[in-house]
Amino acid sequence: MFKRTLIAASLTVAALASAQAMAANVTGGGATLPAALYKGSSNSILPANFSYLGTGSGTGKTAFLTNNSALFSTTGSVHFAGSDSILSASEISTYNTNFGASYGPLIQLPSVATSVAIPYKKSGQTALNLTSAQLCDAFSGAKTTWGDLLGTSDTTPIRVVYRNVSSGTSEILTRHLNAICPTKFATNSTFTNARLPAGSTLPSNWVGVAGTADVATQVNAVDGSIGYVGPDGVNAASNAVVARVNGVQPTTANVSLALGSAALPTTPSNPSQWVPVVPNPASGYPIVAYTNFIFGQCYKDATVAADVKAFLTTHYSNPGNNAATIAHSFTPVPTNWKAAVTANFVTNTSGNNLDINNASVCNAIGRPL
Repeated sequence: MFKRTLIAASLTVAALASAQAMAANVTGGGATLPAALYKGSSNSILPANFSYLGTGSGTGKTAFLTNNSALFSTTGSVHFAGSDSILSASEISTYNTNFGASYGPLIQLPSVATSVAIPYKKSGQTALNLTSAQLCDAFSGAKTTWGDLLGTSDTTPIRVVYRNVSSGTSEILTRHLNAICPTKFATNSTFTNARLPAGSTLPSNWVGVAGTADVATQVNAVDGSIGYVGPDGVNAASNAVVARVNGVQPTTANVSLALGSAALPTTPSNPSQWVPVVPNPASGYPIVAYTNFIFGQCYKDATVAADVKAFLTTHYSNPGNNAATIAHSFTPVPTNWKAAVTANFVTNTSGNNLDINNASVCNAIGRPL
């Protein structure tokens, strides 16, 4: 009897352990621009056992690069991050120095293509069209009234709503502005550092908000306001809600047109080459970029590795998550890029040994349990 009870108890413990392993939590967070696409909506694309906390791209990168899960208000390892802000050469180098030997390589992949829309509220304006140069004037503070900006007698002050945290959305916007007016803007994920001179005093009527979801709300609160936000935060197809830029609306087709010329990586092991940068495209909507995933190649928890690989398999297949991506006003990664991601990081048909938990690369190393 005792033996049968012991066996039953052992089987129960084994079953519980197996269930816990199957329910392994894959912890992530970061960019708020794609947060509703990733988690919390009826058609979000991350699996049920993936967590995602919208913190802003800067915090998301830091949490992943230092494996600091406290920044995502949890414990254990950080398994991935979302970021509209591209990993810098310095960030990659520091990570490789600190964790490359113990955690293995990091992987940076384009998740979905995005625009940065320009929401506005201006009485009498329902079809606002601004040039890139006018955006420079508005967001730099060189023009302080709508009349100054548009060449009219309107004395309504321009009230800019900006992100007051490290934000990939700010980086995408300021990358374009830097290409147009480099004396007024640098490329930076912190708006106040991008606006030159960095750290200079902002006009008193400008408003800083932490989350992308707050931008449109603040713009709509006061006449004369303008801001910048990801396409999931507004009706980007409506010119009454967001401005055309250089005559172009931030639609899915115009985003695809702007990013369509990006070439595939020539050195697939270089994470920087997986995020094409087009600061001032020749056609299509001008303020575009990819929002990105950052993963580790190696995970000590085999269940986490399998879950990550399963997600990548789905996301980079066709149609994969295309329907949800488009429903959230983003643009899917092109088919040739999806195929390249799959060949390198999922199936290893490329032969580059970059796939998740590749045995020859990840033997006895990986992100901690």
